[in-house]
Amino acid sequence: MTHSPKGAILQRDGTYAIVPKTTAGLLNAEILRKLADVVEKYQIPVVKLTASQRIALVGIKGEDVDNLWTDLGMDPAPATGLCVRSVQACPGISFCKYGKQDSLALATLLDRNFSGMILPNKFKIGISGCPLNCAEAWMRDLGAFGKPKGFSVVIGGNSGSVPHIGQLLAEDLTMDEVVALSQRLINFYKENAKTGERMFKFVERLGLEEIRRAVQAS
Repeated sequence: MTHSPKGAILQRDGTYAIVPKTTAGLLNAEILRKLADVVEKYQIPVVKLTASQRIALVGIKGEDVDNLWTDLGMDPAPATGLCVRSVQACPGISFCKYGKQDSLALATLLDRNFSGMILPNKFKIGISGCPLNCAEAWMRDLGAFGKPKGFSVVIGGNSGSVPHIGQLLAEDLTMDEVVALSQRLINFYKENAKTGERMFKFVERLGLEEIRRAVQAS
């Protein structure tokens, strides 16, 4: 069996894709220059913004993958596997006139704490700065959105073949309280979910109230 190169995802034509690690969809001039340089150097045919606010480089020759990572100087994102995959975020109060809370700061904290953590199934997080929910908190395994008094936290959303709207777990939380609640929730899910059980199925099986009792602060 042939193994894929480090951080590479095999494509249908035998080439590979890579997804460099970024946080909350944020980029800067240095990252953009590096990306442009490797795209030109290795003649990468497809550069794609993903639904998870990341950049995928697609159509890479297998022998180029390791050197490409060296040139980028970036780590692979946890784009596949049973783990915390992505933390999406809108601009929040940084720029948006509708923002109520700092979604970028919260998403950065959650990414720093949980990105890549191994879980019973893939786990996606969406953080929005206001109830308009541009980062689709209601459709993620764990989501939060800002209101004037703090963040509301929702769980069990899913946009797959059988869509599920998340359920409200807590309201009016500070940023630190959201991180702490997320830690308790993810630990509880990790310890009690069946292998392959997405969060929405976990919520359906145990019930929202049992989960709320288990993860509330003591």
